[in-house]
Amino acid sequence: MTRWNKNKILVMGGLGLVGLLFAVSGFAAEAVTVTETVSTTPWWVWALALFVVSFFLGIVAVLGGVGGGVLFVPIVGGFFFPFHLDFVRGAGLMVALAGALAAGPGLLKSGMANLRLALPLALIASSSAIVGAMMGLALPTNIVQTALGITILGIVVLIGSAKKSERPDVPKADPISSALCIHGVFYDASRNQEIDWKVHRTLGGMIMFIVIGIMAGMFGLGAGWANVPVLNLLMGAPLKVSVATSKFMLSIVDTSAAWVYMNKGAVLALISVPSILGIMLGSLIGVRLLRVANAAVVRKVVLVMLFLAGSRALMKGLGF
Repeated sequence: MTRWNKNKILVMGGLGLVGLLFAVSGFAAEAVTVTETVSTTPWWVWALALFVVSFFLGIVAVLGGVGGGVLFVPIVGGFFFPFHLDFVRGAGLMVALAGALAAGPGLLKSGMANLRLALPLALIASSSAIVGAMMGLALPTNIVQTALGITILGIVVLIGSAKKSERPDVPKADPISSALCIHGVFYDASRNQEIDWKVHRTLGGMIMFIVIGIMAGMFGLGAGWANVPVLNLLMGAPLKVSVATSKFMLSIVDTSAAWVYMNKGAVLALISVPSILGIMLGSLIGVRLLRVANAAVVRKVVLVMLFLAGSRALMKGLGF
């Protein structure tokens, strides 16, 4: 199979997933129109649909370099009509948490995820995530849906224009990072060398993680899309350290917000279990395809999916 054919399959698969979502949304709308009190659709149909969609999302998330939660919440919340947004956000946190817990030990063992960098920022973000989760559950659904749509469209702009620096230039560590001993050394296998790193602008990073935590808790999104730019471009951590530390941080931040949703009864096994299974299995396939996939093509598919999902969430929030 040629590279062009593989890229073509990826594009067609992405478009097919979008078509599947519209078909499911139409089916759901018909089911809701028939009766508002008693659903004639068997429960296993929705569980199966969630598993299939989550499976494809898991593949695309790995290939596109984004967290599964940032795709799961807007797509399921926008196209699966019977599911209230609170339950979708609770499941989104569980999806992001499952992926982070699975990857965390290996990232720490490899030395790329750094505890001294992660813990102070994760403490700030997790506290903010609790506040964000309480705000999200207290606000009317249409307001949260509108804000989610605006946020997702903002993420599209951020991902589309974001730059990455493999090794940012940090001439001198700032006083806060020096006091907290935020520095380290990791072995870069691709360059066959050990890399010494340090960070700066730590106060600005802490302020940004307050905002990131609130957004993660309010919308049920895994915040890797925001963690990495702050760690890499603002604070100056190497890209691999930023990605690995961000993934580990999600296991702390999302746990804090998830407890709020669980306490409020907003985490349902019917939604969470098939979604987590689908995302995890899809991620395994995505890792295998990562070696042969064209990153630019996958990136465009992810951006199109996020744009459609964000637009749909915004329209639902505004009552269209």
